[in-house]
Amino acid sequence: MTRKKIAIQGMHCSSCASNIEKSLKKVPGVKEATVSLMTNKGFVECDDKVSDEELKKAVARAGYKAVSID
Repeated sequence: MTRKKIAIQGMHCSSCASNIEKSLKKVPGVKEATVSLMTNKGFVECDDKVSDEELKKAVARAGYKAVSID
């Protein structure tokens, strides 16, 4: 199990954060996802096989930009 931090651009309300969380949770292998509007960051707990690219695509599907993943 891996914990990743995602820096996200483009959120302006709690609904934005909620939409990104839902999109991240749809990625196979993601166990938990929380997104903070205050810090513009998302935290994801996922299987080791989940790639950063898949997480970036999930953020993009919600209409936002994943700037970096640590």
